[in-house]
Amino acid sequence: MHILVTGAAGMLGRKLTESFAKLGGPGGAAVDALTLIDVVEPEAPTGFAGRTVARAVDIAAAGAAEAVVAGRPDLVFHLAAIVSGEAEADFDKGYRINLDATRSLFDAIRAANGAFGYRARVVFASSIAVFGAPFPDEIGDDFCATPLTSYGAQKAIGELLLADYSRRGFLDGIGLRLPTICVRPGAPNKAASGFFSSIIREPLMGRQAVLPVGDDVRHWHASPRSAVGFLRHAAALDSSALGARRNLTMPGVSATVGDQIAALERVAGAKAVGLIRREPDPAIERIVAGWPRAFDAARAQALGFRAETSFDAIVRIHIEDELQGKL
Repeated sequence: MHILVTGAAGMLGRKLTESFAKLGGPGGAAVDALTLIDVVEPEAPTGFAGRTVARAVDIAAAGAAEAVVAGRPDLVFHLAAIVSGEAEADFDKGYRINLDATRSLFDAIRAANGAFGYRARVVFASSIAVFGAPFPDEIGDDFCATPLTSYGAQKAIGELLLADYSRRGFLDGIGLRLPTICVRPGAPNKAASGFFSSIIREPLMGRQAVLPVGDDVRHWHASPRSAVGFLRHAAALDSSALGARRNLTMPGVSATVGDQIAALERVAGAKAVGLIRREPDPAIERIVAGWPRAFDAARAQALGFRAETSFDAIVRIHIEDELQGKL
């Protein structure tokens, strides 16, 4: 198997490529080659025995996607994107990276399909940002995608392209509406949702964290470990079970900010909670107000996708995976 990962230098891309070295390919397949691309050169995963090509590539640039797909990868994970806050702040950049690059990649796969007679499996990282208020208490699989951010609109258009290109036989796609991934390791990014991770990550390392919204804000979360599991499971899934509905909402944990803080206290104690500083930010509050809060991800669960069932588990996974099990 030859696997292509776009956005391979990002947090999720790094963890996914590391899984190929540790676990092999999705469904137990042997992985012979990895092509890893991002706007900065990704690192090859430690311990991977196959051939790795890692390059800095802007796939929105003319001809770039065609060059990347020329090696005819069997499996493509399209993770490359700019995050929600940045896409909202820079309209043109958001559409260029999140939409134009996606269509360029899909068109390059379509062209290779015609020229070489191959059909790649494509796993597309979408987002629950494709949904917009007003919401029911739980969003089911039949809820309309009416995004209230540019980022959500860009992901929703990507979902439609994925479904249509799959219908036409150009590729074999599956889109995953990922929850907010929490707790994200490393430095904060420009995502409007970044505080969900920082109010856990920073106190666990003895550092202060800023909370820009109220304790009653509710959101949908899954750990990085679960996100990698979603991607790997999707890559091995029999796509005939999807029919024409190629995009799935992933399972997760619905928790308020207050629930997050209570879980942090149960796992790490009151001292950690004391490092959270409340500084309301009207711009962040406005964006978050239009985000979904809870889902009934019955279709994905019936297809075997699994996530955590409590926020305590998400905090403990971060400690295990990123802090070597130690506070």
